[in-house]
Amino acid sequence: MLTAPKLKIIQELIAGSSREELIWLNGYLAGILSTTTGASGAAEQSHPAGATGTSSPAKASVNKITIAYGTETGNAKRLATDFAAKAKKSGINAKLVGLDQYRVADLPREEYFFTVISTQGDGEPPAAAKKFYDHIHQNGFRLEKMKYGVLALGDTSYPLFCKTGEDVDQQFHKLGAERIVYLQKCDTDYEQEADNWFAEVLQKLNNAGSPAAAATTAVAATRKAAGRKTFTGRVLSNINLNDLGSGKQTYHLEIAAEDIDYQPGDSIGIIPENPLATVDAIVALTGIDPLRTVPWRNEELTLFTLLKKKLNIVYLPERVVNKYAALVRQEIPETKIGLLDLLKIYPVKDTAQFEEVIGILEPIAPRLYSISSSPEAHAGEVHLTVAKDTFDVNGERKHGLCSDTLSQLSADAPLEFYVHKNSQFKLPAADKDIIMIGPGTGIAPFRSFLAERDAVGATGKNWLFFGDQRFTTDFLYQTEIQNWLQTGVLTHVNTAFSRDQSEKVYVQHKMRKQAARLYEWLETGAYVYLCGAKEPMSVDVENTLLDIIKQQGNKTDAQAAVFLDELKEAGRYLKDVY
Repeated sequence: MLTAPKLKIIQELIAGSSREELIWLNGYLAGILSTTTGASGAAEQSHPAGATGTSSPAKASVNKITIAYGTETGNAKRLATDFAAKAKKSGINAKLVGLDQYRVADLPREEYFFTVISTQGDGEPPAAAKKFYDHIHQNGFRLEKMKYGVLALGDTSYPLFCKTGEDVDQQFHKLGAERIVYLQKCDTDYEQEADNWFAEVLQKLNNAGSPAAAATTAVAATRKAAGRKTFTGRVLSNINLNDLGSGKQTYHLEIAAEDIDYQPGDSIGIIPENPLATVDAIVALTGIDPLRTVPWRNEELTLFTLLKKKLNIVYLPERVVNKYAALVRQEIPETKIGLLDLLKIYPVKDTAQFEEVIGILEPIAPRLYSISSSPEAHAGEVHLTVAKDTFDVNGERKHGLCSDTLSQLSADAPLEFYVHKNSQFKLPAADKDIIMIGPGTGIAPFRSFLAERDAVGATGKNWLFFGDQRFTTDFLYQTEIQNWLQTGVLTHVNTAFSRDQSEKVYVQHKMRKQAARLYEWLETGAYVYLCGAKEPMSVDVENTLLDIIKQQGNKTDAQAAVFLDELKEAGRYLKDVY
C-alpha cells in the first residue's frame, strides 16, 4: 500500500501524462519489476546448498532474437553487446551482429529483431550501416513475420536528431513488421534510457504472445537537454602552421582547461556563434524587437539570443530553404544561401511572418575537431589543428563559420567546448605496432598518438604517412615529426607533397612504394589508422590497401577484401574521416 504523499505524486503524474506517456510508463515499470525480480532470483540462487526459499528466474517465452548494431564511434556496438549479454542471462539466445556484416537477405526470416543504431552528421546512417539502410528502403519485400524494436542514438545539438533510427523504425513498420517496443531516442547521456528500453524489451519477450504484451506498443520518445559536460577553456596560443606563400591557413590552438578528461583519438565539439554584424543586419532588415522573448526548446529566449547563439542562419540546408519558400510563397532556386541574403531577395511581409521563419530554422550544429594533444604529455591542456575553410559563393569569397572564428581567437580568449568520445579510434596496447595515414589536418590525432606513446614509453613501432601541398610551406608539425624520428619514437616517416613536382603525388603513391614492408607489418599484427577527408582521400587509400594486400599476399580480389574485413572486425583497421 502506498502512503498518501506517494499516492498523490502518482495521481498528479497520471493526470498530466498523455496516452503515449502512460503506455511508456507502464512498460518502464514492468521492465523495472522484471529486472528487480531477476536480481532477486540471482541472489537467492547464491545461497549455500540446502538453503530454503531458492527459486529460478522465469524462462523467457522467446528463445531466439537478433540484436544488430550500426555504429560510428562504438557506442551502439557497446550497448548492443551489453544487451546480448543480458538477454543470454535471461535464457534468450541472442545473435549479435554489426549491420555491416548482416546478411540483408535474412531479414524476411527474422522473428525478433532489435536494432541499436546511431545517426551521423546531417541525419545520415553510419557508414557501416549504409548498405542495410539503403536495402530496407528499396521495394520488393515484406517483413510480416518480424517483430522489432529500435534504439536510436543521437545528439540533440544536431538538427536531425536520431533521424536514422526514426527512418529504420518507420520503414520496418511500412514493410509490415510489428513494433513490439517503442522507439527510444537517446541523447549523448544515453545509459539509463537505453537500459530502461532493454528492460522493456526483456519484459515483452517474457510475455510474448499474451494479449497485454501485444497491446503495449508505442512510438513516442522526446528530446531532452543534452547531459554532456561543457568546458570553458582559455586560449594559450594560436599559431598559423603554414608558412608564407602557402595557399592554406592551418591553425594550431592550445587551450587550457581544468579537469579536462579525454583520450588520444577523441574530438572536441564546438558550437560557434553567428557573426554580430549578420545578426544586427537581420534585426534592422526585419524590424523585429531583438529583446522580445519567444519559446524555444522548453526555454524562453530573446530573438537576439536565438539569432546569435542558437540558430543556424549562415548557410541554410535545402530543406530549410524549401520551408522558407513555402512560407513566403516564392519559387527559390537551389543555392547555398544564408538567412540574411534570403531575407533581402525574398523578404517576409512583416515581423509576425519572420517569427514563423524562426520556427523553421535549425540549431547551429556542433563542429568536431580531432584532438592533437596527449593527456600524458600536455596535462591540463587540449590542442586543436584547424584548417580555415575557404570557398566561393556566387563569386564572393566566404569562410567557414567555426574555423574562421577559431582562426581569429587571441591569447586569453575564452572558448566553450565539450569532449566527443570516440571508442572506435583508440591506441592499441603499448607493445603493438601502428601505421598512421593522415594527410592535411588528418595529422591531428596522430600527433596525439605519438605524443602519448612517447610520454608513456610505449614499445610498439610507429609508422607515419603524411601529405600536403608543399614541403616548404605545408609540412605541419615538421620539427616535432623530425624529432620523433631522430629519437626513435617514429620508426618510419613517408611524406607526399603533391605540388612539389609536375605530377601530383599523394600518400597512396608512397604506400605503393612501401608495399612489401606495409604488408609485412600487417602480417605481424600492426594496426592501421586513417584520418582525413572522406572523399576522395579515404577511398583512394583503402583501394590502395586492397591492392597491396592482393599483390603482396598473392590473393584474389575477394580474398583481399576478406583480409581487410578481418582487420576491421579485429579492430586493426580504424578510420576517422570527414
